[in-house]
Amino acid sequence: MKKINYILISILFSILFIILYFSLGNQRVYDTKDLIGKKISEVEINLFQSSGTINTKEFIKNEFTIINFWASWCGPCRKEHPNLVRLSKIKNLKIIGINFKDDKENAKSFLKENGNPFDILTEDKDGKNSVNFGVYGIPETILIDSELKILKKYIGPLNIKEVNEIRKIVKK
Repeated sequence: MKKINYILISILFSILFIILYFSLGNQRVYDTKDLIGKKISEVEINLFQSSGTINTKEFIKNEFTIINFWASWCGPCRKEHPNLVRLSKIKNLKIIGINFKDDKENAKSFLKENGNPFDILTEDKDGKNSVNFGVYGIPETILIDSELKILKKYIGPLNIKEVNEIRKIVKK
């Protein structure tokens, strides 16, 4: 009887070891780089200033669109904001701001203090819509064309090098 228990325990530990060994080799890092070249999902997003919504399919009206996920409580968002203001001066580029899990009054104060670079301002109070864009943290910025195809995705605050890269893309 002891011999059977010892054999069963040995087999179970062996199986467990094999499973753990092979699962360590699987790299499951969440990455959204594979979204580049694909179309964005059709999503209804709540407008920030009113009770209406906007559908992402309406972005086809724009030659190029930046979708920027931001919040007033986000330090890196404050750092990138002057770069969004720079990009807002480009004529064939529209900037859609999606305020992420933020207090509305704090967001309004942030924009009043730092300027509002957004052509359309929307909100994602609970963070559910952001998942449709592959967003898992903020700030994140997505550049799309008139066919709603993702041209570039920037994770983290936009820097001047990325601003210049966007300028080159939209001025071709």
